[in-house]
Amino acid sequence: MPELKSLIGTDGGLNVELTPFLQKDLKDPLYSQLYNWIKKEIEESRLLPGMKMPSIRQLTLHLKVSRNTVEAAYQQLQSEGYLESVPRSGIWVAEIEKPFLHPIAKEHPINLECKPPSKALVDFEYGNVDIEKFPLKQWKKCLTDAIDQESSWLCQYSDGMGELALRQEISNYLLQSRGVRSTPEQILITAGTQASTTQICQLLALREETLAMEEPGYTGVRSVFEDQGCHIEPIPLEKDGLSMEYLQRSKATAVYVTPSHQFPLGMVLSISKRMQMLKWAYQTGGYIIEDDYDGEFRYQGQPIPSLKSLDKGERVIYLGTFSKSFLPSVRLSYIVLPPSLMVQYSRKFAVYNQSVSPIIQWAIALFMQSGEFERHIRRMRKLYQRKHQALLRSIEHYMGTQAKIVGEKSGLHILLKLKGITALELIERGLKKGVNVYSPVKFWLHPPPDAHSYIMLGFGGLSIDEIENGVRLLASCLPGMEER
Repeated sequence: MPELKSLIGTDGGLNVELTPFLQKDLKDPLYSQLYNWIKKEIEESRLLPGMKMPSIRQLTLHLKVSRNTVEAAYQQLQSEGYLESVPRSGIWVAEIEKPFLHPIAKEHPINLECKPPSKALVDFEYGNVDIEKFPLKQWKKCLTDAIDQESSWLCQYSDGMGELALRQEISNYLLQSRGVRSTPEQILITAGTQASTTQICQLLALREETLAMEEPGYTGVRSVFEDQGCHIEPIPLEKDGLSMEYLQRSKATAVYVTPSHQFPLGMVLSISKRMQMLKWAYQTGGYIIEDDYDGEFRYQGQPIPSLKSLDKGERVIYLGTFSKSFLPSVRLSYIVLPPSLMVQYSRKFAVYNQSVSPIIQWAIALFMQSGEFERHIRRMRKLYQRKHQALLRSIEHYMGTQAKIVGEKSGLHILLKLKGITALELIERGLKKGVNVYSPVKFWLHPPPDAHSYIMLGFGGLSIDEIENGVRLLASCLPGMEER
């Protein structure tokens, strides 16, 4: 039988130790089983208001499940009001009125991450890239040439910071495309953005420190910061980006931002706020972690200079990735460190081995040296712009005023703010039509009520015909709309 034990916490609250019976062989996903079990315990007064829940990390280790399982269950329970998160304190059972019935939860099957099954006519999943136009033949040749170039290095470990040839190419590329001045010695190759943020946390000794993040923001790095023991300070967004007033009032020692294309809402941090943020960093001694995850793809207005390109005081740590501009599967990202941090990095990470395959590093270096990378970026920018235009045109034609487009100036996704229907309802109706769309609610640390009125549409991996057909089918699911 499942168990629930109560303990008196050191902060005076009543801690609980949960041991629900989760069955991995059931069709119902583990996060759904955990969500339903906790919800029932609260509704039947076995978990009482004022009880402190185990942390995500504690419950993950205790139940021997993935962090995503616990995080998804907790996020849904928080969004429905069963739990509440208190900064620097933890997650607590909320005070609720009896009977507490959530109408959507009762009427609809739960889908905590709002991630539909993958089989569909059209899948608007974010993060996919166009593989049909990818220069696969040239990439295979670079892989072969990397192996044939000199066989002796195949038996050696890579340079701890990454292959010098690749770091040189990245340095050249960033100067031309993003205005970032750097030397190869400042660049560190990593196995993805989460690996980058993990190393930054260790480099800056952010454990138990306050770190500011955009609200909403990218959960992939937020989970890393939480795992590294950071206290997350969510900073609200305004039409021109993160609120500087809130940041200046915070006690943050570092701030993580996506200034060129805020994720997921899509606004651009204004030049005024960029200068204010740099001034904040210079005056407080804080660091700015700039994630420029899709800076190559902008469709309206002039290219946006990176925050790093404006930094005269060495307080910006720049993150880049090949996941959107090249292939997610190469698992290759990079950090540009301020020169002032290089001695500290060498001291802390001298014995660490490089985590990215040197074969992949050499192949990408050759791909960039040949000019294929820049040609690929130019082709994809034009292609994604055509897809982007088709998406906006289709939404305007089929949906009219039933949905408002949010964050349409750049990147490989947009948001729609719905009228008269929740994201969960549209997701379920779309599934019946063969269209997968997604809720961005998980990107909020503390989702407001209107967070459930947004859906996210990624378009990078879809053809123009698929985009138009998908929007047409989705529009037929909206209240009062008939399929055209």
